[in-house]
Amino acid sequence: MKCINKIKLLFIVSMISSLILTGCGSSSTAASEYEKTTYNQSLKTYDFFAKDLCVTNTNVDLTGYTTDTTVHAAGLFDLSQDKVLYADRIFDQLYPASTTKVMTAYIVLKYGNLDDEVTVSENAVTLSADAQVCGLQAGDKLTLGALLNGLILYSGNDNAIAIAEYMAGSVSAFADMMNAEAIQLGATHSHFMNPHGLHEDDHYTTAYDLYLIFNACCNDQRFLDIISQTSYNATIADSAGEMRTEVWEPTNYYSLGTVAMPDGVRVFGGKTGTTDEAGNCVILYSVNMENAPYISVVMGADSKDRLYQDMGSLLSTGITGTISQ
Repeated sequence: MKCINKIKLLFIVSMISSLILTGCGSSSTAASEYEKTTYNQSLKTYDFFAKDLCVTNTNVDLTGYTTDTTVHAAGLFDLSQDKVLYADRIFDQLYPASTTKVMTAYIVLKYGNLDDEVTVSENAVTLSADAQVCGLQAGDKLTLGALLNGLILYSGNDNAIAIAEYMAGSVSAFADMMNAEAIQLGATHSHFMNPHGLHEDDHYTTAYDLYLIFNACCNDQRFLDIISQTSYNATIADSAGEMRTEVWEPTNYYSLGTVAMPDGVRVFGGKTGTTDEAGNCVILYSVNMENAPYISVVMGADSKDRLYQDMGSLLSTGITGTISQ
């Protein structure tokens, strides 16, 4: 899908890259709306990119906190003050695993009608036995909103493919949408090959780009409503018209109650991701006792325990001022 010509695209990329480096602050309807909106907004991107964003072009230390050496990147962003509180290797290009689905969610929220009915294809459910899935079956019918809830909460790879095929006609066409939208958001060091994050060598992002994408999602109340849920009940009609309910729970340990939230911090929710190549990743939206919002990200921890230990320490030190030990 060609949404803007090459000259305009190169102009946008160069302008956004300059801002970052200097530290300045199938559904034909869905596809058509995407093309129109992208064209109209593309030339304005550089005007508003740094507005209301946390921006840095270097590492930022946080007194009392040190990222574990096994972690690939980490960052903490104070949204109320537009300030980077901590940054460690946030511009390194890394494999994102299922944190990719934040970009998929952004496109659904921007261009999709959540009440639309989607029919699940055979391709969407043809995944490896160890893939995280929401239990969809070929011929299932459910709303785009239900697919989005399962995508974000339970990280269903089947949901991701069903969404991509409905929104763009194919996984590859949806990946083109992801890459164009990433440029719009200033996430110019990312490249997406699929809507779910299962490993491909040329599929990568950075912790900072992930912050930009996640932050854009958090500006939509529907996204905050989804990530704050403890579960979602999806109503699905199978190919014979029989109805069933699937219950999808969050994958992040704070929302599950597996790990206690740090004192003085309320974690609304977020998105996890794990593959052998990416390690363990999580990006979260949290607030302090005064309801000031923060986004935090840790990528590449060598275990779930290490991931949440590191994230808990980052939240405690950066948000409440409790020095980690």
